[in-house]
Amino acid sequence: MQDLSRFQHPRFARVYARMSVEAEARTGELRRRLLSGLAGRVVEVGAGNGLSFAHYPPEVREVVAIEPDDVLRSLAERAAGTAKVPVRVLAGHGGALPVEDGGFDAAVLSLVLCSVPDQRAVLAEVRRVLRPGGEVRFFEHVRSANPLVGLLQHLVTPVWRLVSGGCRPGRDTERAVRDSGLAVEECERFPFRPMPSAPSLTHILGRARNP
Repeated sequence: MQDLSRFQHPRFARVYARMSVEAEARTGELRRRLLSGLAGRVVEVGAGNGLSFAHYPPEVREVVAIEPDDVLRSLAERAAGTAKVPVRVLAGHGGALPVEDGGFDAAVLSLVLCSVPDQRAVLAEVRRVLRPGGEVRFFEHVRSANPLVGLLQHLVTPVWRLVSGGCRPGRDTERAVRDSGLAVEECERFPFRPMPSAPSLTHILGRARNP
């Protein structure tokens, strides 16, 4: 059994769960775009409170959702009970996914690569568990292309990590995906504000293929 103690952020998890539900009116359409066209077995890394589950298309045979945080995983288990596709929620983290090699047709990374300790390790695990030719869908907030904004993101990271469950707002996640060996087929970059009171951050939404 994995030691998940370093992934526990109960105060942040409760705040995140509340805010993400409030933001779903804006974020839901992006989740639908992220998951559209998926089929077969899917592994979702960092499933949070399970808001993606409602948007999986009926062609998906099973979703195996991995979540390390106890609070969020409990909420994800509840969400799995009302999903239209079979969802199995497992305790685990992205750096050591508790699933078999090559067992999945697709992997989903949604607002998770900002907060994992090691992006390279997570992306290597994603490649391990995907079949050859398997698909990766990603939706992440990333470092701004504006140098001043990017510098500000870098400067606030030490404090931001402490209050936001390890989130690092200045990561160049698109480059990390490309450097992992995944073949990026599509990557849309856009500003997005999940709630009217939230700052607008650069996000990416795309797909890649396991060679």
